[in-house]
Amino acid sequence: MPVQAQGLRKFVDYLLVLRERTDLDTVEIRFDTFLDDDVPYVNLWVRSAVMCKVRVLTLHVCGDIQYLSLDDVRLASRHLRTLDLQGVALQKTFLDFARCPALEDLKMVNCLINANKISSRSLKHLSIIDCRSYLDCRICVSTPGLVSLELNAFDGSTPFLENMALLETAFVYLGKDCHDVCLNYESGVFCGANDTTCKNCVPISDDCSSGCVLLDCISTAKHLKLISAIGKFIFSRDLKHCPAFSKLKTLSLNEYWCEAPDLHPLSCIMKNSPVLEKLTLELFPKGQNPKLEIKGSYCCMEKPSAISEHLNVVEVKCDVVDERILKVLKFLCAFNIRKLTNDTLHALYILKLDLIYVQKVESR
Repeated sequence: MPVQAQGLRKFVDYLLVLRERTDLDTVEIRFDTFLDDDVPYVNLWVRSAVMCKVRVLTLHVCGDIQYLSLDDVRLASRHLRTLDLQGVALQKTFLDFARCPALEDLKMVNCLINANKISSRSLKHLSIIDCRSYLDCRICVSTPGLVSLELNAFDGSTPFLENMALLETAFVYLGKDCHDVCLNYESGVFCGANDTTCKNCVPISDDCSSGCVLLDCISTAKHLKLISAIGKFIFSRDLKHCPAFSKLKTLSLNEYWCEAPDLHPLSCIMKNSPVLEKLTLELFPKGQNPKLEIKGSYCCMEKPSAISEHLNVVEVKCDVVDERILKVLKFLCAFNIRKLTNDTLHALYILKLDLIYVQKVESR
């Protein structure tokens, strides 16, 4: 049975507003539906919780098709450490956390962001999941103390990241609702091939960014998972600035990185990751499980390679070894990634894999 905000009014008013103002550690407010006249009450509850020195504040609007608008006022608390929001509309001033010096964890799920900047000097963990913005410019994320970042399925122009020198882990998924689309994609022309490049895929400088949108600021991380729908240009365009991933140890990529005719995006990020230890290529449809997993490793006995000599594990996860996968395997061979194993192919050298695969097809 759906929980309505109206049904919570009296209880929460007594709990937060009319009681003596004693300190609270955790406040969770969750409901499914609300009416327009519920909105002022919810905003009052949020302010009251903050005044009670709450450390962990959760506000989830789970089932309604509209966003609940939070007041465009700056939160002020020396005690708030965790803020977890879902199904709300956030305005410019609210997302300036300069007056929340203890805030370390911010999570926003299915929120409408009507602000051109998210800023906090204290924030360590930031998750932006299934959120959207209809602004004409990119949202600027200014969180210099960030340690972990999740930017997952953002609807709108990809947010622009400022300095994140302390970042250790980042997951970025640019999904189908990302507005940064290559203009040549629908016509079947790959940007960069035969000197054909659309205006979106050319590195630019504008009011929202000068240079990289994402990769430059997350290049300091030790662990990265970078996933993109085909036809989005952000990662490829950022790579043209050649950011160095000097601390990167584990890297997970999807088929987007292997779509270019010369596999340049994959080549570029591998060459610019000098201490990389593990590379995973997930070359299967998102949301499914791979049917085949091929593992390889760097062969230090071969000629010097342009990639990390620390690369101990290379995993290629796919459904079937077809021409597309063979192309990737041959590419890896050029970097001295040699020995492969899986359930059906044991200790096969990558140079022989295509011949054995062709023989299997012909023998059917």
